[in-house]
Amino acid sequence: MTPKTRQLSVLDATCPLVAKVHRQGRRYLGQGRTVILIGHAGHPEIEGTIGQLTGPVHLIRDRDDVERLDLPADTPVAYITQTTLSVDDTRATIDALKARFFDIVGPDTRDICYATHNRQAAVRKLSKIVDVLLVVGAANSSNSCRLREIGADEGIPSYLVTDGSELKPEWFTGKAAIGLTAGASAPEVLVEDVINALRCLGPVELTTLPGLNEKIWFPLPPELTAPDPPSRVLDPSHA
Repeated sequence: MTPKTRQLSVLDATCPLVAKVHRQGRRYLGQGRTVILIGHAGHPEIEGTIGQLTGPVHLIRDRDDVERLDLPADTPVAYITQTTLSVDDTRATIDALKARFFDIVGPDTRDICYATHNRQAAVRKLSKIVDVLLVVGAANSSNSCRLREIGADEGIPSYLVTDGSELKPEWFTGKAAIGLTAGASAPEVLVEDVINALRCLGPVELTTLPGLNEKIWFPLPPELTAPDPPSRVLDPSHA
C-alpha cells in the first residue's frame, strides 16, 4: 500500500542542494544527453540521485574513471555531482571530462554543499597550527572522511571518531595542540562528547578559530509551517 492509500502524511525533507542536483539530472536527460554522475558508489545521496533519474547514468569517482567510460568522444554528455565531495577533486574530474568530450555541459562546483566546502577550507588552515586532528563523523560520511584525508594530506596525524569513546590516549602523546572539527551533519552533542573525553585525559584550554558566518537558510516543508488544523470536537449528544 502507498502512503496515500493509507492516508499517511509525507514530508519531503530532501536537502534543497541535493534536490537541485536531481532537477539538473532530469533536465539533462530531457535534452537527450547521457548523464555522468560524479560521486561515491553506495553513498546514500548517490543511490537517491540515481533513483530519481530514469535515463542512462554513468557513475564515476574521480578523473581516473573518466578514461574508462565506454562512450565516444562526440557523445552529448552532462555531468552532475554528489554535493559532499572535495571541491578540488571534483574540479579535477570535471576538467578531465571536458578534455575527453566535445559536447559537454554541467553545473559549476558551487553546487558542492557550502557547509562541506567551508569545512574543507577551515581544516586546511587548522592543520597548519595543530599537532593532531580529530574529525567527528561517521565512517560512511563522505565529507567527514574527506576532512580526515585533508588533515593527513597536510602532514599531521588525523583520526575520524564518532564520539569521545573512540579516543586513544597514545594519539596525544607529545602533542600540544589538538584540532577538532566535524562533518556537516554531525550533531553538536557528539562534538561536546569528544571535548569532555579530552578533558578526562588532561587539562583542556578551548579556543574557537574565526570562521565564515553561514547565513544560508532553507525553508521548512510547507506542511510544517502551515497553521495547525482546528481540533475536531465531538458533540456528546452524538457520541
